Amino acid sequence: MTLSDMMNIGLMQGFAGLSLFAVLLLMGLGLAIIFGQMGVINMAHGEFMTIGAYSIYLAARITESLAPAFMPYYFPIAIGLAFVFAFITGWIVEWVLIRHLYKRPLDTLLATWGVSLGLQQIFRTFIGPKEVSPTLPEWLMGSWTPHEGLDIPINGLFVLALTALVTGGVLIALHKSRWGLRVRATVANRTMANATGIDTKKTDRLTFAIGCGIAGMAGAAFTTIGSTGPTSGSLYIVDAFLVVTFGGAASLFGTVVSAFGIAQTQSISEFFMTGSMAKVLTLSLIVLILMMRPQGLFAVKVRR
Repeated sequence: MTLSDMMNIGLMQGFAGLSLFAVLLLMGLGLAIIFGQMGVINMAHGEFMTIGAYSIYLAARITESLAPAFMPYYFPIAIGLAFVFAFITGWIVEWVLIRHLYKRPLDTLLATWGVSLGLQQIFRTFIGPKEVSPTLPEWLMGSWTPHEGLDIPINGLFVLALTALVTGGVLIALHKSRWGLRVRATVANRTMANATGIDTKKTDRLTFAIGCGIAGMAGAAFTTIGSTGPTSGSLYIVDAFLVVTFGGAASLFGTVVSAFGIAQTQSISEFFMTGSMAKVLTLSLIVLILMMRPQGLFAVKVRR
């Protein structure tokens, strides 16, 4: 094997890490808003990702059946629907359950774990227990070859572009929109925010729903690199919590850095060892760093 071949393999392995980074970042962003900003341990976050993935699958099935000529164009619209469906489900869950459990994080853990199991059973009953994959548009298939021996999947490039767009949108919304101002005020001092006329309960509900909607978009991105089953989201929930905790629970910038570091470490390690050992190595490094820096890489001081 020549040096050029080894470099190409290394670049492709690194790009595989970027695809994992994109999914972890989208999952982590939604979780950082819910867990980091609101203190809610949402164990059902993976199921909101699954809602987004199934939204893409159902949109593909309906488009194939009713309007096959529209297949090249359905995917971007389906991503929007994935956000909407996960957002609405999150809004309902917050109104029915979560709003009664604020300031009781262990109770939110148990309650959302129950929601997670319930959603998984709904998926099995109405969609089926087997994993499914949507029919992707032709423009998402194939690869880009910048030079001989280096093939970069087009779907991976699309996922990275989607992740960059969503991440930029979240950061802009948090620092430039009225919703972001209310969220930051509520996080800084809930009592003072209420005193200034901010409806913190409405802000909590909207924030929870937006976090769930972003998880739905993570599920939409996931359909380009893997198949979807009732428990697909639960496979990513631990990694998503690691991303948020490692980066700093209230730091979105830390979430970005953490997702990149975890994804690249795991992807590069898998080139030299088995997938299980790569996960063990990644987790060991995270635990070691958290022992030295328990508040995460980028801690943000907030007042409650």
